[in-house]
Amino acid sequence: MVPGPYKILLQNRKLVEAIFPLAQHYHSGSSLSKGEIEIAVLLTTSRWMSAYATGEHEWIAERFGGLSPDAVEALVAGIATTFDDPRQRVIYDLSRALLEPRIIPQSLYDRAIDLLGHIGLTDVIAIIGYFTTVAMTLRAYDVPAHAEGLERPGEPTLASLKARAASPPK
Repeated sequence: MVPGPYKILLQNRKLVEAIFPLAQHYHSGSSLSKGEIEIAVLLTTSRWMSAYATGEHEWIAERFGGLSPDAVEALVAGIATTFDDPRQRVIYDLSRALLEPRIIPQSLYDRAIDLLGHIGLTDVIAIIGYFTTVAMTLRAYDVPAHAEGLERPGEPTLASLKARAASPPK
């Protein structure tokens, strides 16, 4: 079974082949921790009102990201919250500013560079863009929270997409 938005994105094989490596980056190559990723993801998916993506990432944020249930609730509900970890705090502040949308003040930019570096800053920006695509796709197809899988005979599986992404270009 193909997870999450890939069930829908498989309608356009070339698109999913292009976007899948970005998703893989956040599973194994990102400069951000799982908790840092989930802060940006929950702010993004809840901003775009994607019930499925938000619901899936609520438990991921708690179980694998180490975020407290109170922090997860605040992120989803749009309630102001704080983080003791300075990296988590700057990711929270930066993500909120980008999603509002607001101009990024120089002091926030400087703090992000000091704490995350340019690689981390671009990781945050790209994950917001990626999960905006995910959230809008799931919302456009009206995928409810806790939706069951959609299997399509003859379509590539997640395993085949991973293998294709890992193989060298021809």
